[in-house]
Amino acid sequence: MRVFITGATGFAGSHLVDALLADGAEVFALVHGDSSHQALPEHERVHQIVGNLLEPESLQTAVSTAQPDVVYHLAGQAYPALSWQKAAFTFAINTGGTANLLDAVVAYGRPRTVIVTSAEIYGLVQPQDLPLTEASLPQPRHPYGVSKWAAGQLVALYAQRYQLPVVEARPFNHIGPRQALGFVVPDFASQLAAIQLGLQPPRMRVGNLDAQRDFTDVRDVVRAYMAAAQVGEPGEAYLICSGQPVTIHYLLGTLAELAGVAIDVEYDPTRMRPSDVPTLYGSYDKLRRDTGWQPEIHLRQSLADALADWVERLRQDG
Repeated sequence: MRVFITGATGFAGSHLVDALLADGAEVFALVHGDSSHQALPEHERVHQIVGNLLEPESLQTAVSTAQPDVVYHLAGQAYPALSWQKAAFTFAINTGGTANLLDAVVAYGRPRTVIVTSAEIYGLVQPQDLPLTEASLPQPRHPYGVSKWAAGQLVALYAQRYQLPVVEARPFNHIGPRQALGFVVPDFASQLAAIQLGLQPPRMRVGNLDAQRDFTDVRDVVRAYMAAAQVGEPGEAYLICSGQPVTIHYLLGTLAELAGVAIDVEYDPTRMRPSDVPTLYGSYDKLRRDTGWQPEIHLRQSLADALADWVERLRQDG
């Protein structure tokens, strides 16, 4: 099987490459030097194709070169906070880039395609509306959420107009090794790893620890992408989540316990976000019904692996 991936050098993308190689696939990764985060593995079945989501002709060349049986689209601007500073760019890459990719896929020959969006499209949610489902009303609260909502709307349109076997994967928070700073688990894990190694004092400045969110291991998430690619219903969206809300306080406490360190916690008003939704979690019933997928890796294991990853990174840097 030949697979074309955008975002293969990102957090989830790097794990998807690993899973696909284990499955025997030939992987063709779209590489844009300025936005690469992880190095692609040196493997005889991994091939780099230079291209840009914002350049339709180069993208069409990349897809036709790969000749894929399956396409996974993970690339984009992934930071909600940055989307307020670079709103136009966020729309260009997340929405326009998705449209360019879909056009290239249709022009090549309509392979099965997975477009990855985000549960950030839901925005402000009332307790009575939980758990979120694919039918929940999107109310995005930042340009990033709007850009991903618009990208997802293209899925049904292209499935209907071009009979493209494309599905939307709508993940909630995913965690695990290799995640970049700017998200809660790596932000906590990197500091605790530094404390464990004696590189900083045992003090952490935090924001709202009472918020509850839905966390899934990244390796379970990429399994969901693969399941959706194989048997997902064209034109449909699928939530990828654990179905369980967890407090940020629990994440910090568990990571500190795993690190074996005692810490002083200081609340930082600048880290408090008044727009934070107190509780947010989803249901993966539709994905389980259509594909049989369900999460397998326990949250504690995900946190342990994320912490170990940061300990190793800091040791290498030191």
